[in-house]
Amino acid sequence: MKTLLSIFFITFSILGFSQDPIIQSNNETLESVATSITDKYNDELALDAKQFMLFQKKVEEFLIREEKIHQDYEGEEKLNKLYKLRKAETLEMRNVLTKPQFNLYKRLKPQIQPLAVIETEKS
Repeated sequence: MKTLLSIFFITFSILGFSQDPIIQSNNETLESVATSITDKYNDELALDAKQFMLFQKKVEEFLIREEKIHQDYEGEEKLNKLYKLRKAETLEMRNVLTKPQFNLYKRLKPQIQPLAVIETEKS
């Protein structure tokens, strides 16, 4: 019985501490894009060193997810997925920024990180 409980505990510990493989992607291009985006926000938000690093990692994480959406979807479905992703990114930034910084971030985001627009044929 102890062996069974030990195996059960170890299995769930491994699953609980495992990381998202999408986020583990080591893409230097996205890292430099994330740094560039973070620098633009930093000019307006005056991030401290800890906030800068956390902000940059969040931006990079969401850029990786955005890249996957660009690869897997097209048209309106792609736009809807990107919209939901950007909304999630904004909510997560609430944990990194102070309230005044977050309010300014929400105003700056459409200018610094615009969402893609799809063109439809007019009848």
